[in-house]
Amino acid sequence: MPSAFWGELAGTAILILLGNGVVACVALNKSYGHGSGWIVITGGWCFAVMAGVITALAIGSPGYLNPAVTIGAAVISGRWREVPLYVGAQMLGAMFGAALVWLHYLPHWGETGDPPAKRACFCTAPAIRHAPANVASEIIGTFVLVLVAAALSSNHLAPNGIAPGVAPLIVGFLVWAIGLSLGGPTGYAINPARDLGPRIMHAVLPIAGKGSSEWDYAPIPVLGPIVGAALAGFIARIAF
Repeated sequence: MPSAFWGELAGTAILILLGNGVVACVALNKSYGHGSGWIVITGGWCFAVMAGVITALAIGSPGYLNPAVTIGAAVISGRWREVPLYVGAQMLGAMFGAALVWLHYLPHWGETGDPPAKRACFCTAPAIRHAPANVASEIIGTFVLVLVAAALSSNHLAPNGIAPGVAPLIVGFLVWAIGLSLGGPTGYAINPARDLGPRIMHAVLPIAGKGSSEWDYAPIPVLGPIVGAALAGFIARIAF
């Protein structure tokens, strides 16, 4: 397997371990972070993205960590050959990272009596169930993610390129901004692997009192981000 595969797998695993880990820290009973709120969750995801991208880059992948970003990049560049490799690695990494979150908080699942709180440690759910609005939220959030991330490589912004290590920091803060501003309606999946991989693990892992995995909602955080990323990639290809 090329280093790009392992980079995407490892980076996505770190992303999910730290990102879903902060949700578990806030949501699960008897965690020291229990009840600490949305600012902690969105901040944790910011640093999870930074850590995941840095890990992926160090191993030798582009650091996409997200099938939607992978598709958006392919729309911009016209290079589609490696998309299946990256998406497969991202899905496996997301599932592995989710399994580590389950293991890390193993004693806390039985101490938490709220099935939706447990599910939130793996995948997203809408604050208000309204399919058209939920799809639009995921499209808009992912559009912003891909468009601004693409702008980082624009010659108009940085004719000589951005210094190594700076881009992951900026992307992390971008994800934080999306979470703070746009994350309220759906929990801002903005990443099909981030939602689908852990949702599969929620379904198969022996989590005490876990309740439903809500498969009826699952297509929305997959299809919405793909549409948003493709639209952003098309605009970036023309504008940047």
